[in-house]
Amino acid sequence: MKNFPLILFGFLIVLFSACKEDKEKVEEAPTESFRNEVAATEVNIATAERKSFDYLIPATGKLEAGAEVLAVIEQAGYLLEVNVREGQFVKKGDVIAKLDPTEPEFRLEKAKISLRNANAVYESDKLGFETLFASDKTEQKGVVDEQLKAKSGVFLAEVELREAQMSFDRSVVKAPISGQVADLKYKAGSLVGSNEVLCQVLGTSQFILKVKVLESDISFISINQKAEVYPISNTQTALEGRVTGINPKVDESGLVQVSITLAANKALLPGMNARAIIRAPQNNSLVVPKDALVYRSGRAVVFTIENKESKWNYVEVGKDNGEEVEILDGIEENSTVITTNNLQLAHQAPVQIIKK
Repeated sequence: MKNFPLILFGFLIVLFSACKEDKEKVEEAPTESFRNEVAATEVNIATAERKSFDYLIPATGKLEAGAEVLAVIEQAGYLLEVNVREGQFVKKGDVIAKLDPTEPEFRLEKAKISLRNANAVYESDKLGFETLFASDKTEQKGVVDEQLKAKSGVFLAEVELREAQMSFDRSVVKAPISGQVADLKYKAGSLVGSNEVLCQVLGTSQFILKVKVLESDISFISINQKAEVYPISNTQTALEGRVTGINPKVDESGLVQVSITLAANKALLPGMNARAIIRAPQNNSLVVPKDALVYRSGRAVVFTIENKESKWNYVEVGKDNGEEVEILDGIEENSTVITTNNLQLAHQAPVQIIKK
């Protein structure tokens, strides 16, 4: 029993040594063994391509008719007829209203009589120059003929007849252009003054959408550039338009007005709100799908694949069109980029490409 403490001490030493060796074995286990135990993340991939890239410039505005012309009642009188209603389509030259023509008719008839009387005096005076008018003296005949017409009042009567005819013609109001009637102001039986506006005729064979874009984007816009227009009445269907005007002034908000022209459409009305997307093609851009881009601590990151592992790449991002993103720096052309399951992906994590 005297040796028992020594035996117990030796046993504890052996036990401690064994535990220390096991601990060292655990600490010395290679990291690779743990990585192999982690299941590979399944990912979809795409290729970073250098190609033409459509930069999309969004803007909103209001639609205007391609032409807006006032139909004016040029002289005072009573409106006997108004032959149109708001929204009605008319052709250029259609009679849309009539004034009481009684007074203009009297003036016209009086002017016709005055001209006949003047011509009678002219013909009578001309008889005194039969020999001259029967001769070949062309220049002298022209001078005398003009003097006789002036003396007899033919010239004045002709002018008065044209004035009377114009006054009579103004008793009828015609459509100045083909289009749609809007803002009709008078009804039949109204007493109107001269130069009163009867209505507005909107030429709706074309529409113009005026939008405001940032001054920083104006360098990407040019005349005849394509645009997609989405009216508020149908936000899913795009109508094709083209840039037809760029205001050369920047307003106090740093915006520039751009005019987009599009063809007539039954769904469109002047004054309607619409959204436009102007396409600005960019040549030779390095592009990846937008899903390949994630943000870590406020910085843009794209994961690529090397040796079946994810690689973390900080990138400098350019323009964005909603589907693709321009990459200015950070990855190489033709790199394989990860587009799914990349939100929580770590650097050098094992990945498995999902075969389509």
